[in-house]
Amino acid sequence: MEKVIIIRYAEIHLKGKNRGWFERVFSVNIEKSLKGIKHEVHRQSGRYLIENFKEDETEKILGRLKKVFGIHSYSVGLKVSSDMNEIFAAAKTVSFTEGTFKVETHRADKTFALNSMQISAEIGGRLLSENKKLKVDVHEPKFIVNVDVRENGTALVFNEFFKGAGGMPVGTSGKGMLLISGGIDSPVAGHMIAKRGMNIECIHFHSYPYTNMQAREKVIELTKILSAYNCGLRLNIISVTHIQEEIHKKCNGEYMVTLLRRFMMRIAERLALSRGAQCIITGESLAQVASQTVEGMTSSNSVIEKLPVLRPLCGFDKNEIIERSRAIGTYETSIEPYEDCCTVFLPKHPVTRPVLSAVEEEESKLNVQALVDEAIKSLEVINI
Repeated sequence: MEKVIIIRYAEIHLKGKNRGWFERVFSVNIEKSLKGIKHEVHRQSGRYLIENFKEDETEKILGRLKKVFGIHSYSVGLKVSSDMNEIFAAAKTVSFTEGTFKVETHRADKTFALNSMQISAEIGGRLLSENKKLKVDVHEPKFIVNVDVRENGTALVFNEFFKGAGGMPVGTSGKGMLLISGGIDSPVAGHMIAKRGMNIECIHFHSYPYTNMQAREKVIELTKILSAYNCGLRLNIISVTHIQEEIHKKCNGEYMVTLLRRFMMRIAERLALSRGAQCIITGESLAQVASQTVEGMTSSNSVIEKLPVLRPLCGFDKNEIIERSRAIGTYETSIEPYEDCCTVFLPKHPVTRPVLSAVEEEESKLNVQALVDEAIKSLEVINI
């Protein structure tokens, strides 16, 4: 009788002939998530078993598995041979000492002598005979004894399903470049896209010395939290101080945010293309702030030449974003009171519905290419 953790995948089962590739990526991601913990991962026809781990590291393993996209559910159980006496011994171990219960059986091994209903009936009957404090209730039991008879002569016995992160394994849907600030929205946007199987890389813009180093550390901390869902992550940090100073000196201040966003998109696309990323991801939500209007987004998009821009939060309200931020563990860090670059030289009355021709006229006062080149030279890369 061996303690194991049973993993079941989510949408991978819908894949056709290339399902094997999805499964291999999924397996690699599980291994990455458990780095530093002694264990073995074995695959069993639609199941993955974590075996040979230390008992006192069970909770640590479960905590990491919660953040692996592609997992539909997981359970802590016992692996035994597919012998009814051993299955019963395991069932007795996972059973409560009193209360109502039922036995549910999945029989993957169709050559097994008993069918699913017969296995459930026999194990349930034995449990009742051994413990008079137990009572069968097939409708609303206090606990369930689950028996999973596998094709390889083993059986898995457990009593609880934990909900997994769902989605697709990271790395099965290409790569994207996430614009990450120190706020609530962008980490949530990154999490949502990673859940669909996209491997994300982050780019952060700062305005030191107008913003302090704590703002930078805050973004690094947010990226660390996000990296647990992404099986590791690369953070690119770029200074836009000189760009903001030039805009402030030469352009109408009401266009500061609009013009800065256009520079950010140019820089993000350039870096994304050099890293093999196939899209740009932002945390914009329609009408949430002054720059996040359709006109503002149109202005930003107009400088993008080759890549699509994904805005997964576009239809979310702030409360929905905050709720997701709390769920993924980024909220408390996001609300720390450190400024980001968009607060520097912020005008009292920013343009909220910029006309593209007017934006381009203001931008013509700047040497755009030279400013972008200078920004790229400030690149700092942190592998997390």
